[in-house]
Amino acid sequence: MTDAGLPQLVAQYRAGLEAEMTLLHRLEAIAAEQRAASEQGDMDTLSAVSDQRDRMMSGLVRIEAELKPVRKVLHEHRRELESLPEFRQVKALHATAAALIDRVVNEDRVSLDALKQAERARRFAARSIEQGESTLAAYRRVVAPNVPGASLLNRKG
Repeated sequence: MTDAGLPQLVAQYRAGLEAEMTLLHRLEAIAAEQRAASEQGDMDTLSAVSDQRDRMMSGLVRIEAELKPVRKVLHEHRRELESLPEFRQVKALHATAAALIDRVVNEDRVSLDALKQAERARRFAARSIEQGESTLAAYRRVVAPNVPGASLLNRKG
């Protein structure tokens, strides 16, 4: 790779990073929606938002696949590129993208914790219902015992 072609690669990488940033901002909004839906136990919204997230992630993976070889070349020539203001701007943009990813991952952790809490609450409720049914069945046996011949008395009267 000639030094003359490096600025073009920097520009190409920047364009890809900017496209990723657009998707990451959308992903950040989606992660916030997922967190809210998780905290509220709104499974319909959570499902719809998860589908949107899958589409955003698919786009990120495609862009990242295209940027990987460019990033490799830029990394190999980073010493020559350090003097270019465009390269420093790309490095700053890259750091911004990393911070954005960290925010999304943090939102995901909060969502996962909310889902785990909801699952624990659901299990507790199910266990409580089962225990209540057992208690009610035992109470029924005490209050209305099955006495042989009771039905005969009821018929004759």
